[in-house]
Amino acid sequence: MRPLACFHWATALARIWPVPGGPRPWEKQALLAPTAAVTVVQVAGKKDRPALPPLEERDLEEQFVKGHGPGGQATNKTSNCVVLRHVPSGIVVKCHQTRSVDQNRKLARKILQEKLDIFYNGENSLVYKEKQEAERKKQERKKRAKETLEKKKLLKELWEASRNVH
Repeated sequence: MRPLACFHWATALARIWPVPGGPRPWEKQALLAPTAAVTVVQVAGKKDRPALPPLEERDLEEQFVKGHGPGGQATNKTSNCVVLRHVPSGIVVKCHQTRSVDQNRKLARKILQEKLDIFYNGENSLVYKEKQEAERKKQERKKRAKETLEKKKLLKELWEASRNVH
């Protein structure tokens, strides 16, 4: 067996090198074996941000109702749509995004957590700030696209005018 075979799973999140070359002093490291060290690498897509407020299971009422929408008999006869109600605030979330009850339960809890964050924290909530940032970026892209289109029209007009002069 190769010396590092037991660490094959670590290569997706870490970079392995021999110790004699030595780790760089500015990189976080963890010693796995006498012959290998690993640099901790941030996983793509994960942001360092505080978690949403936790949900208390005793505050939730959960129901499973029949699905709706396209999909025919397979969708409309199974009770895989989750209706989750947060009793203290009265917020209700209905989730029927997948055919799996377990996945719908997890998605409903995540959606409810985000709605509660907005409900209790208002403009200071993480979800609200992320939505505002996304909207701001969208407006910036729209503005740049409009400016680019105007520049193209102006350039085309100048080109046409220079063609007509000759």
